[in-house]
Amino acid sequence: MEQAARGAAALSASKYDEAIEHYTKAIEQNPGAVDYYIKRSTAHQRSSKYTKALADAEKAVVLAHKRARRELIKDSQLRRGIALFFLGQYANAQFVLDIVKAMDEKEKTLAIWESKIAKKMETIPEDDERRKATVLKVPEVEVDTTPVAKKSDESASKAPTSDVKPLTDGISKPSTTPATPTEKPKHDWYQTNESVTFTLLAKNVPKDKTTIEIEKDSLDITYPLANGNDFNYSLLPFFADVDPAHSTYRITPTKIEVVLKKAQPGQRWKTLKGEPKRSGMEETLEVGTAPAKPTKLVEAVPSYPTSSKTGVKNWDKVAAADLGDEDEYEGDETSRFFKHLYKGAGEDAQRAMMKSYQESGGTVLSTDWSNVGSKFIAPEPPEGMEEKKY
Repeated sequence: MEQAARGAAALSASKYDEAIEHYTKAIEQNPGAVDYYIKRSTAHQRSSKYTKALADAEKAVVLAHKRARRELIKDSQLRRGIALFFLGQYANAQFVLDIVKAMDEKEKTLAIWESKIAKKMETIPEDDERRKATVLKVPEVEVDTTPVAKKSDESASKAPTSDVKPLTDGISKPSTTPATPTEKPKHDWYQTNESVTFTLLAKNVPKDKTTIEIEKDSLDITYPLANGNDFNYSLLPFFADVDPAHSTYRITPTKIEVVLKKAQPGQRWKTLKGEPKRSGMEETLEVGTAPAKPTKLVEAVPSYPTSSKTGVKNWDKVAAADLGDEDEYEGDETSRFFKHLYKGAGEDAQRAMMKSYQESGGTVLSTDWSNVGSKFIAPEPPEGMEEKKY
């Protein structure tokens, strides 16, 4: 992490050769880190080393697909398309940028590069090879994800040994090699205003054979087990984004401790793991599309069960309460969404929304009156939280 942080600082300061040096060392320690290849590709491109920029971008694409990480795939493909442009492979560059556009049409730099490619294409003949796209969606390149330290250990283990056995006094000496962890470890976490500390309670984890990758929304830990397999712990996504460049970790004989620097200091995490983020390709909920409210009013309305000490409630009257100017949705995003959804709902749905929301203390929202109208709606607090009794 230290080398990656130095690389990020050098890249930000336009010290590209220095950034390349630091990211190269970071990759030696963690060759499976997609972001390191993306950043080193950027440094190569900005120092006019376009062939190396493309090589790093292609490795990033392969690794991102192996991890099935949409955001990393998009970023690595974008970097790949830019490298192809500078190498004069304009049709290939457009092909790759089309992949990026399909994943995120709102990518702010797309219009710039598409315009550059269009201008270049106007200057080359119709039969020019640069007009033909020949690249694959995922490059056929090999990426060795074995850390340099582990390679050195493997080389040493394969070295020829002497046939001459040393003399001993018959007393067996204890092994100095620490035991390799075998059991699935437990984990814990706590937070401060500035950071979140994650602890994996794993004993005797070998420092030189462990890879820990921290990204803005994920954590990956991998180390070898005694049976020859690798143990992998992956946390994706976090409750909120972190700052990878200022996050740290340490490995002790009893645990792995990762300190995640919050991207927004002061933000309280309700849980360690958050909900998967919706992408621009997914459908979004269109509120206000429920059937219009009927014009005929119900003359007599029943009362329904409630736990209120004041007795039964008429949920028709509660639903008909004034929520303010229907044309103005003030408050935070949740309040605006609720009001917008409420406005477009039918009378039964409105009664259901008010009853479920109030009885559950704001933890349940239902539009199905047939389900919630005849029973008390108990609170359902979020994971990791408990209902407070007053």
